[in-house]
Amino acid sequence: MTTAHTVAVLGLGRMGGAMAARLAAEGHDVTGWTRSGRSVPGITAAADPAAAVADADTVLLALFDGQACYQVLDAVSGALRPGALVLNTATVAPAEAADLARRTGPAYVHAPVLGSVPAVASGTLRILAAGEPDALPRARPVLDALGTVHPAADARTAAALKLVANAGLAGAVLALGECLRQGDALGLPREEVLDVLERGQLGGLTARKRPFLGSRPAPATADFTLAALAKDMDLLAAASPAPLPAASALAATPAAPGADIAAAATAPAADEAVLAPLRAYARGHATGDPEHFRTAFLPTAHVEGLRDGKFVSWTLEDYCALFPGRPAPDEASRTRRIDSVDVHGSAATARMTLVHGPDRFTDVFLLVRTDDGWRIANKAYHRHT
Repeated sequence: MTTAHTVAVLGLGRMGGAMAARLAAEGHDVTGWTRSGRSVPGITAAADPAAAVADADTVLLALFDGQACYQVLDAVSGALRPGALVLNTATVAPAEAADLARRTGPAYVHAPVLGSVPAVASGTLRILAAGEPDALPRARPVLDALGTVHPAADARTAAALKLVANAGLAGAVLALGECLRQGDALGLPREEVLDVLERGQLGGLTARKRPFLGSRPAPATADFTLAALAKDMDLLAAASPAPLPAASALAATPAAPGADIAAAATAPAADEAVLAPLRAYARGHATGDPEHFRTAFLPTAHVEGLRDGKFVSWTLEDYCALFPGRPAPDEASRTRRIDSVDVHGSAATARMTLVHGPDRFTDVFLLVRTDDGWRIANKAYHRHT
């Protein structure tokens, strides 16, 4: 470090507190403030944000979301020193980042970070920084103390890149959960599964999250909370026109918002009650017995798709009439699998793949929970040719 800064860290949660401690250890003069009143050992605490920034040449925002950024910047707007840098490490929507840059002016640097508390402590964060040509070099002594700077074109781009990076993290956590559920389904010891996963493509994530995944009690403190990652995926889903399955998958994770993101990897498999009508549906195909379909579907259900190039919408009884009551001659070579089940309270969606001789079908189901248990309300299918 070549230049010590007087830094005000606004927001002393897990990340902000760790950043304040890291900057102080690197020789910067740090004052902190947080609305919760939380203190960080060795860091001078201010009574309000305006007092925190009064003598600061650099103001670092370590806040939860865009709304908090607007509120805090409004609170300190009259107290900032002329030319004081504002470094915003919060994860916000791309449009919010662009607006904050415009409102704050040329001394604003948008700098969302990749990495959690351990990376802060070791100074190995990856920082997606965007600012005016004069601002970014001035910010380097502070940013370099926290990690490696990767310049971005502008604030909107930096914010968007951070969301895309967290989409990768969300996908990896969900993939890790799928591996663990498959290991459980096969009766494999959890620790042995984790040993193998550490040697594969999910190795780094598995190693970092292993304390939360094994048979021992999980740490009391999260590295990165489920609520924070779910918030980021909601931001990405709102900003992007592309569907984002990870957003709904994280929202449906049955864990406390303050739990570590590893909770998304330890979510249980779909309840057998939800799978029961899908299994009955598969038995109907396997046996040719339409009674299995009557068990699987609601009486009001419809089956819809293209048959011989024409759209069809069958009632349940129309569909049952297609089956002769005996297995198909080539049943031994036919396969069926459940690809996905997503439960949303009393409604669920599911997808299955059926391979019947030369034909492959994708079946998409809407299920509902009734007084008698889960049933298929409707099915749509596509026949691959």
